[in-house]
Amino acid sequence: MYLTVEHRRQLREDGYVQLPNLIPPDLLRRTLRGINASVGKGMNVADMPTFSARSFCVDICMTPIIADLFNQSPAKQIAEEAIGSGRVEPVEWGQVALRFPLDLSVDVPWPPGAHLDGMYAPNNGVPEGEIYNFTALAGVLLSDISEENAGNFTVWPGSHVKHADYFREHGPQSLLEGMPRIDIGPPRQITGRAGDVILAHYLLGHGVACNVSPHVRYMCFYRLVATDHAQTRWESMGDPWLQWHGMRED
Repeated sequence: MYLTVEHRRQLREDGYVQLPNLIPPDLLRRTLRGINASVGKGMNVADMPTFSARSFCVDICMTPIIADLFNQSPAKQIAEEAIGSGRVEPVEWGQVALRFPLDLSVDVPWPPGAHLDGMYAPNNGVPEGEIYNFTALAGVLLSDISEENAGNFTVWPGSHVKHADYFREHGPQSLLEGMPRIDIGPPRQITGRAGDVILAHYLLGHGVACNVSPHVRYMCFYRLVATDHAQTRWESMGDPWLQWHGMRED
C-alpha cells in the first residue's frame, strides 16, 4: 500500500497528494530519452499553442514510451488504491507537458490561473458545448522543480470541495458558462523531484505557473476514468468521492 492514512487525509481535504521518488530511475530515463528524441526532430512554431494545450511529442504520447510511465510504475497502484482495484479504465496515452522558460526580454511573467480540465478552449480539442470530465489527474514529475515560477503544476487546495458544492447547487453543466465565480483561496505551486507522483481530484482547480527559471519543466499527465464514469459522470460533479471507492469512509 502506498497511500497512508495521512495521504488519504490530504487527498480528502486538499484534493491532491504528492508521493516522492516513486518512479524507477530506468523508467524515468527511458521516458526522458523518448521525449528529448521527439523534441530533437523539431517543432513547428505555429503548432506551439496546440502542443501547450494538448500535448507535446504527439508521435510518442500514445506509445509505451509514455503509457508505461503510468502502467508499469507505482502510479497505477496509487490510483487503484484511491479509486478502487480494477476500477480504473486502461491508460493508453499520456500528455507530455513541457513548459519552456520565458524570454524575459519580451515576455512578462504572469500569475497562475485556475481551471478544470475538459472545458472548451480554442486549442485543446474540446468541442464547444461539451464537458469532458473524468475522475482523477495523475502527474509524474520528470525534472526537479526546486523553486516557484519554474513552470510549476499549481493547485488550489480544497477547491474540489467548493466546486462540488457549487455544482450541486447550480448543476454540473453550469461549467459550460465558464469557471464558477467563487473564492477558492490562494494557489500552491508544487515543487519536487523527478520521480514524484501527484494524484489530484478532477474537481481540483489547477493551472501552471510561468517559467522564469533557466530550465524546461518536464511532466507527464494521465487523465483517469473510473469504470462507472459513463453512468455517474454528472452525479460525480456534485458528489466528489462517488467514483473513488478507495476513499469512502469506513
